[in-house]
Amino acid sequence: MNDVNSSIKSYKIPRSTLVVIHTLKQEVLLIERADRPGYWQSVTGSQDEGETLRETAIREVAEETGIDATQHTLIDWQKQNVYEIYPIWRHRYPPGVTHNTENVFGLTLPDRVPVKLAPREHLQYVWLPVDKAAPLCFSWSNREAILDLPRRLAMMQERAS
Repeated sequence: MNDVNSSIKSYKIPRSTLVVIHTLKQEVLLIERADRPGYWQSVTGSQDEGETLRETAIREVAEETGIDATQHTLIDWQKQNVYEIYPIWRHRYPPGVTHNTENVFGLTLPDRVPVKLAPREHLQYVWLPVDKAAPLCFSWSNREAILDLPRRLAMMQERAS
């Protein structure tokens, strides 16, 4: 018996999360894409049907780095970026979809932690200071989020005191 559903292509939802993983010392975790060597980024991923954006961020961090975001401070930065999906990745979305809405989160770790990459998705990782991490990112929205990190951390520290 042929399962009809198995032949139906599953498309990504054009809604995603970008999670800037960083230490209190403003060291940022970047990962290199396996399908595009030389393309560095923070954790990103599309929302699955029925998931909240927070759940998407937690799932993607676990899948891509092995880090349990629920054990650290995960903050929704209440920032959205709408961008055109690169043509090389449009086949992953429903026909006619050209733009994605990205929701930015920050994940604060007390210090660097071991990272376990998904080898099919990423080749290597680095921890870098903000000024070195931002220029490596191929995505403008990722660069912008990393450059905003010192301001956001200062605001967090102000609120805590």
